[in-house]
Amino acid sequence: MKTISYGVLIFNEQGQLLLAHATGQKHWDIPKGGAEAGESARDAALREVQEETGIELDADSLQELGRMPYLARKDLHLFRVVLHTRDCDIAACRCTSFFPHHASGAMTPEVDQFRWVDIADIPAHAAKSMTALLRKLPGFEAMRPGTAG
Repeated sequence: MKTISYGVLIFNEQGQLLLAHATGQKHWDIPKGGAEAGESARDAALREVQEETGIELDADSLQELGRMPYLARKDLHLFRVVLHTRDCDIAACRCTSFFPHHASGAMTPEVDQFRWVDIADIPAHAAKSMTALLRKLPGFEAMRPGTAG
């Protein structure tokens, strides 16, 4: 059975996507994660954004993109929102979701950095699986091979 992660594609007024660096990993990702018992897709996505970035989104501001295949054993259910950078200072973003570090056991934030990334530059930051999924979505044409930005 496939698991589902719920996430939000957060864009700014320049059309850049907010990416969060996965602590201890090479790649950057969108804020996303699993639902808690009884949680709706929208509520899970809102909670994951809040836990991983500190950004509180209005539920009514989310545009639903739906559920899509992601990995062999995981689908993503995505939403989209546009925030103006004056209302979203990524220097103030903080992750409040922690995991035990594999070597030290110290509780470590899931993500440790945030950045706005131009659509054409996403493949240089995101994992191949996320890049492949985003390439299929409207608005990400600049990531497609052979497409000028």
